[in-house]
Amino acid sequence: MTMAASTDAATPAVPTVAPAPERVGERWSWAPYLLSLPGLALFAVLLLVPLAMTALLSLNSFSFYGGIQDVWRFDNYLEILADSYFHEVFLRTFRIAALVTLLCALLGAPQAYILRRMTPAWRSLCLLIVLGPLLISVVSRTLGWALLLGSTGLLNQALMNLGLVSEPIEFMYTETGVVIALTHVLVPFMVLSVWASLQRLDPQVENAALSLGAGPSTVLRRIVLPQIVPGILSGSIIVFALAASAFATPAIIGGRRLKVAATLAYDEFLNTLNWPLGATVAILLLLANIVIIVGCNRLVERRYKQVFE
Repeated sequence: MTMAASTDAATPAVPTVAPAPERVGERWSWAPYLLSLPGLALFAVLLLVPLAMTALLSLNSFSFYGGIQDVWRFDNYLEILADSYFHEVFLRTFRIAALVTLLCALLGAPQAYILRRMTPAWRSLCLLIVLGPLLISVVSRTLGWALLLGSTGLLNQALMNLGLVSEPIEFMYTETGVVIALTHVLVPFMVLSVWASLQRLDPQVENAALSLGAGPSTVLRRIVLPQIVPGILSGSIIVFALAASAFATPAIIGGRRLKVAATLAYDEFLNTLNWPLGATVAILLLLANIVIIVGCNRLVERRYKQVFE
């Protein structure tokens, strides 16, 4: 009895694990959906309903003597797809948008990187300068560019006084002028997108690379650039969509001689009163933007997985 008692006393007690309590099934709650109803209703009324009405209007036909005829046909879509004039307008629209996106990426990414390396005081001042165009009406900014780019504008007068050109350069009513003005309008969006990506980059990583013998160009190419590529792609999506659908800047700088999709839809609605054709142009522009944005978004998601996984 003594040996058994001592053996039992020496054996450590094995802790008993209490069985895990059964998980109670989650109860279905309508509260999140009810709270979302006001926002969804506002979204439907202000966006989905007008888009649906525009899509239905694009299926109607138009005649100068009979007006808009309430029939559902795809004649307007077939006309745009078959007419080379509309092909040229859409090609010009996306060419301008692509050039603006490229210039914004080339200007905005270095600006964001330089702003990140500034002291807080200078960074706040320069960030205000970069974002300043967003605080001014797009019409006012475009009219300012019209004064600068005109044949008697400040830019041409300065070039002629310096002897760089013998006659004024045609910026107005050309794609070059539209690209310059749109780049000035949209480059802040690229700066903000790249700036958001740079917030995830630890400055000590760059310092560590420099201490290990990497040159500045190697640090930019191997460390900084992979981190900001998602921001560049995100900014490119925003800039391309805004540039492709821009109206005020192409209307003022491009005039009536340089048509893009937005000004073409405007003319069809208000000048020729062919609302179905104008609605068709708007719907095709929307669909093209959606296809391009979704494709670029896939690239952004894939890049994020490669960088952060």
